[in-house]
Amino acid sequence: MRLNSPIFVQSICMTIFSKIIAGEIPSYKIAENEYFFAFLDIFPLVKGHVLIVPKTETDKFFDLSDNYLQEILLFAKPIAHAIEKAFDCNRCGISVVGLEVPHAHLHLVPINNADDLNFTRGKMKLSTDELKEVQEKILKEIRNK
Repeated sequence: MRLNSPIFVQSICMTIFSKIIAGEIPSYKIAENEYFFAFLDIFPLVKGHVLIVPKTETDKFFDLSDNYLQEILLFAKPIAHAIEKAFDCNRCGISVVGLEVPHAHLHLVPINNADDLNFTRGKMKLSTDELKEVQEKILKEIRNK
């Protein structure tokens, strides 16, 4: 691959989330439609932590179009309900941080108190089997809807 080829330029400019969406990096997919992709955070705050990512690369969340802002919540809603059923939690919390990856995204996190959304805490390191188990718990609840 030549350094000035369009394929090379695209591959170095894509965010890690775009590479996940494109299937270049494996993920634990939860849901997908034409505009959004949802997958497990592989270094979650707690088990059940899901990322919702628009398929368009936009750095800052509130730079998304009004339509995307509206639709991302509608896309997230059944996933949030599934998280609440799959995990022992008071509710599914939502957060927009966006400092680690320059690609707008939402965090859906099962929470029991406000500190469960504290992104300065250490993150979990789950095994592949644990991640698959978390994925299946959420997918089961989505299917049972």
